[in-house]
Amino acid sequence: MESYLLEFGNLLLRWLHVIAAIAWIGESIYFVMLDNSLSPPKGEQDPRYDLLGEMSSVHGGGFYHNQKYLTRPPFPLDNKLHWSFWKSYTTWLSGFALFCLLYLSNPAVYLANPASPWAWAAVLTPTEVNIAAIALLIFGWLVYDELCRRISPEMQRDGLLSVAVALMMAGVAYFSAHVFQGRAAFLLTGAVMATCMSANVLFWIIPGQRRMVAALQAGEAPNPLDGKRGKQRSVHNTYFTLPVVFLMISNHYAFSYSNDTAWFIMVLFILAGALIRQYFVLRHRGQNVLTLPAASAIMLLVIGMIAAPSSAPSAPANPRPNTANTNAAIPASTTESGKDSGMQSVASVLQERCIACHAAKPTQPGFAAPPAGIRLDNERDIRLHYLKIKQAVASKYMPLANTTKMSDEERQLIAQWQP
Repeated sequence: MESYLLEFGNLLLRWLHVIAAIAWIGESIYFVMLDNSLSPPKGEQDPRYDLLGEMSSVHGGGFYHNQKYLTRPPFPLDNKLHWSFWKSYTTWLSGFALFCLLYLSNPAVYLANPASPWAWAAVLTPTEVNIAAIALLIFGWLVYDELCRRISPEMQRDGLLSVAVALMMAGVAYFSAHVFQGRAAFLLTGAVMATCMSANVLFWIIPGQRRMVAALQAGEAPNPLDGKRGKQRSVHNTYFTLPVVFLMISNHYAFSYSNDTAWFIMVLFILAGALIRQYFVLRHRGQNVLTLPAASAIMLLVIGMIAAPSSAPSAPANPRPNTANTNAAIPASTTESGKDSGMQSVASVLQERCIACHAAKPTQPGFAAPPAGIRLDNERDIRLHYLKIKQAVASKYMPLANTTKMSDEERQLIAQWQP
């Protein structure tokens, strides 16, 4: 019952997270499109107002005429003024709740990386790895915010700032891929970017807008830096968007994060996502650019890197599975066939090392159903998923944190198996 409730809580939280994210990102993308599609106002303008530009559009059977004013709009700034912030906060809060439910509640399985090349990271306790994960989110935001303050305090060096933020994210990717498990590393890197996005709204965009509104209502001139800072952080958010979306859905695709160069693959995906976003931003301005072909070239490079064989354990002189506990029952359909000794050996290893999770009714606490719907408790499903099995085992992504102690000999047996 507990596993069922956890799964259902996971489902509802994930649904809320996706709903809020769609609402936030959709609204953000719309306003970026609007900003970049404005045309200079035509005709003589009322000097009391500062109309920056306007756009006419058609959608849903109606016609719209949007106008943007910088600091002196021709309408009252009353309670009907639409604000955009709760979608951002809900997205982050629901995402962090999911992270707590799925990762922080079981760090030994989902966060810890006993195979880390960094000795100190390989021996982190569950509490320590949880602290490291939360610290990464906090320090990621603090470093990013400090870069913005130091490099471009008055938005005068945004190009240099963009390079600095890109290098920071490459560092985050490298660190996370060496300290945490592959899936968690991708997720946490995306979470650092998502935290920066939501914190931009909380600490800079909305407070600046509130100060501007308060100044206008008091008959004073708003500080132009508030508008510029809000614009700067909003632009950063729009370029973070697509990389974050990829990193959040990557946990469904083990081949992306179980590669030997996972951190570099992560950096390439982030760069490709930013270039794709740049393509749409510039298209709104009526410019044809080469960012989409560049992103496509990066993706081809990633495909080639992922397709390259991962390092697998070297073959022992007499390869054979570790049979310390292989007296466990082999799936009936396998024992009854009696035709494939290789299949029987592989099934025996899977029975001991994998069936606790990948069964019709998992016995591993926290699982109400087999992860990704992959069952390994019968011959038909083992053969159906054999390529995924070989890849996940060879890369040492599975078993998670090697909690069932799969040996190199057992991994080699599965690597050499041909169904």
